[in-house]
Amino acid sequence: MKNTVFSLLILVLLASVSCNKYDAKGNLIKEYNELAKAKWLEGEWEKTDSLGTLIEIWQPKNDSTFAGQSYYIQNEKDTIHNEQIELIQDKEHLIYSATVKGENNNTAIPFQLTKDEDSLLIFENPKHDYPQKLEYRLLKNKGISIVVSGKEKGKSSTTTYLLSKKK
Repeated sequence: MKNTVFSLLILVLLASVSCNKYDAKGNLIKEYNELAKAKWLEGEWEKTDSLGTLIEIWQPKNDSTFAGQSYYIQNEKDTIHNEQIELIQDKEHLIYSATVKGENNNTAIPFQLTKDEDSLLIFENPKHDYPQKLEYRLLKNKGISIVVSGKEKGKSSTTTYLLSKKK
């Protein structure tokens, strides 16, 4: 009986170790599967209309983070909105973090991934004043749709931005 328990214990230990990946130096390689779901966001996206240009840029920062920036320019020189954004895999959660200069004491606001499909990411923070929901969707024309929504001053509000990949 002792041999069977011992053999079973060794088997379980070997199975759990074999699921992990290691580099040439024997260091554990962490996988960031949640962050990989957002790989299609990487690059520079842009929308230009008569009011100005909205630009959103995403690039890998490290294994667990994409860093980004979103800004709106009017008259080709006046930045009227600027926010630093990040996608961070924190354990098994993917967090969208936004810091808008001059708002919320320059503190990042987190939104947790609540839904994902091949070309859809939805992040939510029901405790934030506005917005409470951010939806990123990859479109068939290779553009993206960003839907910002929630309750603002007690009323439902939704704004949609259609951006194209900058070449």
